[in-house]
Amino acid sequence: MVRKRPSGMKKCIIRLSGDPLPRGAGECKMKKILIIRFSSIGDIVLTTPVIRCLKHQVEDAEIHYLTKKQYLPILQANPYLHKIWLYEDHLRELIPQLKDQGFDFIVDLHKNHRSRFVKFKLGVPNVSFPKVNLQKWLMVNFKVDRLPRVHLVDRYFRAVDQLQIRNDHQGLDYFIPEGEEFPLSELPVAFPRDFIAVAIGSRHATKMVPVELVIEIGRKINKPLILLGGKEDRERGDRIATGLEPICYNACGLISLNQSASLVRQSERVLTNDTGLMHIAAAFRKPVVSVWGNTIPEFGMYPYFPTGHENDSFIAEVRGLSCRPCSKLGFKKCPKKHFKCMTGLNVDEIVAHL
Repeated sequence: MVRKRPSGMKKCIIRLSGDPLPRGAGECKMKKILIIRFSSIGDIVLTTPVIRCLKHQVEDAEIHYLTKKQYLPILQANPYLHKIWLYEDHLRELIPQLKDQGFDFIVDLHKNHRSRFVKFKLGVPNVSFPKVNLQKWLMVNFKVDRLPRVHLVDRYFRAVDQLQIRNDHQGLDYFIPEGEEFPLSELPVAFPRDFIAVAIGSRHATKMVPVELVIEIGRKINKPLILLGGKEDRERGDRIATGLEPICYNACGLISLNQSASLVRQSERVLTNDTGLMHIAAAFRKPVVSVWGNTIPEFGMYPYFPTGHENDSFIAEVRGLSCRPCSKLGFKKCPKKHFKCMTGLNVDEIVAHL
């Protein structure tokens, strides 16, 4: 919904590129816009179509972005952003600097207590998107399906719908900063270049494909694999690489997020958990096989492709489990102790799409 400007403040006419100014209106334009999304990797990547469309569809737009410092690498090379505002621990300390910017408008794509605090302190018109927390809660706890079949990207666009900003359906963006590409010459000598990127990491264990299953998939496709993830995934990656020698390279914990993104971009296709690299792969228009454990695509976070590329995404999941979804995020281990949402996957179906 669109919030009203506090009384006593100057009314600003929202003028889109190419639109005539309404009769009798002043020369005020919506120019300086602040987008808020604090976390995490995938959610931020999913905001990139809104960034692009605001820049293209609002005359002389100056787009700023507020996020956590750790997520700077995702946005730092985005050519549609004028400035990125970062915070670590104390958001309050940033408020005076944000006030000094004189923003005309705020697009809140996080919609939590922190973003509400920023909007209250800045006191300018703002919009936010419809969350589906209640619907997710009903689905997780009672398996009552009231979930809208609307992707999160399209819900983000509902935040700016009243500004007449339209989705261009060109998909996601991801820009790798200069100097952060991963040169394939740094791979082991003679390692094949026609590799599949495999994102094995996640914040939650119940969203990870088990090690044994990755090894089984790797043996059946008999293609070179590069494993991607963080330092916390290094040990799992070593176990997978040992089971698939010599056509598996474990890059987990050795390279940066942008270098991982570079390997995704240079891969033939991507096998991934429900995690941030899944959305980065979609941004590069890579054919993606995404594997879903305790979470479900109906939450609206499946790979988002441009019009005409929808068939580049295949979703692997175990349907019909009475315990699934058991969480909208995930757990350290299966609450039911059987982990059927992963162990029951059809490996041959996954292999066929890889």
